[in-house]
Amino acid sequence: MMDTVMLELRLDALASPGVSSESLVSEAKFMLALKLFEVGRLSSGKAGTLCGMGRVEFLLAAGRAGVPVVALDENELSAEFG
Repeated sequence: MMDTVMLELRLDALASPGVSSESLVSEAKFMLALKLFEVGRLSSGKAGTLCGMGRVEFLLAAGRAGVPVVALDENELSAEFG
């Protein structure tokens, strides 16, 4: 049996005209996964799994959302691009 967490949100607080509840659920899962990835709580693979994406698909979506997908310090940047 898979452990799950249920999060209850009022649909009318999230609803936008013409946006389905399924789309809102998908977006909420992605935003949660994105934030948990951004703060270092989830790996990219686990974040992708959380929102129903593969790792590469999640990383591409994270980049499009403006979240850095690689965190290099100054020494690592110099070594990589020096």
